[in-house]
Amino acid sequence: MHDALLTIVGTFNRPQRDELMIKESGIQLDRALFPLLVQIGRFGPIGIVELADRVGRDYTTVSRQVARLEETGLAQRQKNPKDRRINEAAITLAGKGMTDKIDTARAQIYRGIFQQWCEDDCIALTRLLQKFVVDFTAKEQGRNDETVNPPA
Repeated sequence: MHDALLTIVGTFNRPQRDELMIKESGIQLDRALFPLLVQIGRFGPIGIVELADRVGRDYTTVSRQVARLEETGLAQRQKNPKDRRINEAAITLAGKGMTDKIDTARAQIYRGIFQQWCEDDCIALTRLLQKFVVDFTAKEQGRNDETVNPPA
């Protein structure tokens, strides 16, 4: 199972995958900015430190790259309303338009992959992946397994 997970992560982290998504989406975007825009669109507003952690880059690099996204009008920086010490990145309308194109291209690619799968398998995969993420995150954060998935 670990080998399969490493293969999935490696596949998703390949620069060629980002280039394919950019091409299939019909957008103009520096490949280095692609994962940041996607993460900001999905999880934003998101703190720059958390964003750096999610993409596996250092804070200063991500801060510069968010500045580039800001210059292009795809993201904006703001202070977290609950904790003014936290700098966040938020998607703009132009950025949302771009991530919508990316989502459309991604859905088309996934449809091609899963077209031979039965609907029950697709539903089961989605459910099990979500369960894995919840349980893995809980374990990573030191929460008890029983708290996450109490016995039936």
